[in-house]
Amino acid sequence: MTFSTLKHSTQRLRRTALAVGLTALALGVTHLHAETALPPVHHSGSVQYLSGGVGDGEASAIQGASKQWPLTLEFAIKTAHGAEYAADVAVQVLNAHGQTALDTRAQGPFLLAKLAPGAYTVEATLGGKTLHQQVVVKAGQPAKAVMVWPAGTDKTPA
Repeated sequence: MTFSTLKHSTQRLRRTALAVGLTALALGVTHLHAETALPPVHHSGSVQYLSGGVGDGEASAIQGASKQWPLTLEFAIKTAHGAEYAADVAVQVLNAHGQTALDTRAQGPFLLAKLAPGAYTVEATLGGKTLHQQVVVKAGQPAKAVMVWPAGTDKTPA
């Protein structure tokens, strides 16, 4: 092997190693970001839940994780240009017997809850206005409810 061939092979090996290292670093940072971006899990009785989504990273992480949770709630307020996310929403989820399964305040526009299969009524209050929506949670089939308040709804806590 000549010096020129060896030099060329070494340069190619360095470029390949650099590309592999950068790819691994990017994948590792993405994986780490996804793990750390989820807000903490809380409990309300026997129901586990998390809420948040303020900021693109956390919102993306929650949306990605939502497939693993039986119920996803999303909160927004209508605007002239569509809708904007709402946070600090008082949330109560009632089971088919009218008993409270979850009672909390959403810290962001998303709330994920691990509820047993069944029919539920979601009551979400923002700025003194309460919205009601029926949801059915089925085993292995994540359910989603989007709660949208009318334009002009005050964002101050209820």
